[in-house]
Amino acid sequence: MSILPIEANVKQKPIFGLGWGRTSRLVGNLHRNSFRTLFSPTFFSIVVEKAGYFGSDMQNQTDKPFNWLTVATELKAISQAGRFFAKDQYELARHERLEWIAAQILERHSDLDADTIRAMLQQDCGYPTPKADCRGVVFKDDKVLLVKEIADGGWTLPGGWCDTGLTAAQNTEREVREESGYEVKAVRLLAVFDRDNQGHTPPYPFSIYKMFFLCEIIGGTAKASNETSEVAFFAEDQIPENLSTGRTLRHELKLFFRQYKDPNLPTAFD
Repeated sequence: MSILPIEANVKQKPIFGLGWGRTSRLVGNLHRNSFRTLFSPTFFSIVVEKAGYFGSDMQNQTDKPFNWLTVATELKAISQAGRFFAKDQYELARHERLEWIAAQILERHSDLDADTIRAMLQQDCGYPTPKADCRGVVFKDDKVLLVKEIADGGWTLPGGWCDTGLTAAQNTEREVREESGYEVKAVRLLAVFDRDNQGHTPPYPFSIYKMFFLCEIIGGTAKASNETSEVAFFAEDQIPENLSTGRTLRHELKLFFRQYKDPNLPTAFD
């Protein structure tokens, strides 16, 4: 399993795909850009490489190496929910101990120390629920809009994490504008997918729902950004081989072409 490239501007020793300076800023200042980088495919690629990953289902895995990433992910979710519902200090302490165990497991399979990992895990607080990713599906002359990610060099539908305070459609419109230069209007929800169920790689230590909106261009021009290096439209038979599989998959694009050609097809899910 290959590791996604580290951003070119990071000159420190890479840890989870980040430099020490960037990591300290992430821990101390959780804002939109750092959140996006912290929970990116690059961040957990080294953990996946060292720990081994064979899917989220741990059943019938006796003939394969033990999946420590899945174990740590399960412990982290149990601990997070337990701390949220803890009724007294004793119960809280037990779940904090589980969190520490998860951090120690991840430490053994990364270049980060357990204290740093634990600080990062604690940034995701409250009851554990799926995170939301939104993507814009924009067609022009029967071709779909894709952007080339600087992080891994792959092509993807423009999109990213949903910001609080905006609707899912507004988030999608913002992401398309920021990553491609086009002003768009979200007009239809094409799909709501569970990231793991669709087969996106590399895996994350939490659940993600991906929302795809059909959008219409209302202005703007093609323009790369600090996250994207190229912006282009592709026909169905010209989809690039090097897709950013953590963000967009070929079978998803095939589905969106069918939905674009036949507006009567329903919203896809799961």
